[in-house]
Amino acid sequence: MDLLQLKYFQKVAELKHLTKAAEELHVTQPALSQTIAKLEKDLGVQLFNREKRQIRLNHYGEAFLKKVNVALNALEEGKREVKDLAGLQQGKVSLDTTFIPHFPEVINQFTKKYPNVNFDISQASSQKIKEDLLVNGKIDFCISCHPFDYKGFRNIPIQREDIVLVAPKTHRFANITTLELSEVSTEPFISFKKEQQFRETVEDLCLKAGFEPNIICETDDFQTINKLVASRLGVTLLPKSLVKKSKLTTVVNIKNPTAERVYYLSWRENRYLSLAAQKFRESLIEHYTQLSVGNEKH
Repeated sequence: MDLLQLKYFQKVAELKHLTKAAEELHVTQPALSQTIAKLEKDLGVQLFNREKRQIRLNHYGEAFLKKVNVALNALEEGKREVKDLAGLQQGKVSLDTTFIPHFPEVINQFTKKYPNVNFDISQASSQKIKEDLLVNGKIDFCISCHPFDYKGFRNIPIQREDIVLVAPKTHRFANITTLELSEVSTEPFISFKKEQQFRETVEDLCLKAGFEPNIICETDDFQTINKLVASRLGVTLLPKSLVKKSKLTTVVNIKNPTAERVYYLSWRENRYLSLAAQKFRESLIEHYTQLSVGNEKH
């Protein structure tokens, strides 16, 4: 059993498809199949159930994958630690983030100070995918609107943002600044698709106000939502930072229920973090702390 076999096994388990795995690994499918077969021979059991073109882990494979993930993550962490001990100034920070106000500013400031640090940033569409990435050690940090309710994980709230109602300028709400959410119970809603995290937030807020939103149009793009509201198709709820200024729409604050979005920075406590990742975490928390203090003064 060697490291290459473990990496190949992990990739096949992830993609559940030999051809796709071979393409990502830049090897031929026969070579990949032979490597997996040799690994199974070394272990004395089959790790996959093969069904036509698909290949899925059996219970032996699922048990083995957990240990392989731990082993490969440990090796990756060891590599980063050795680089840090060697005094290398460069590094890599990996994170998955929900759209958060001012985040590009944090990245820009950090890269100016540490120009040799690289970022690997993803934006997973669901909380489940975010959790899998962090729990399995694929990323250093996660920024999301839900804290990770797992033992051994830290969650720090770094930013709060109001959720507002956006309506057409010709709407009956155009001349008011604040309302109770129950007042829009009969309105047609434009919303994100169910796969998007914010959709769940909208539905929860409406249920707290005593109604289910009448969603007549769904999209996965906030700019499209703003345009559809401007066209007088319906109203929407959005984080304030995603509202596009327009002469065709009006923004109304919500006083009941409390409508806000809390962003959390989460990480696994027992994961080795490179010096670059540690510095970035410090910079991120400091930036949003200062931003919060500045907002309170105003």
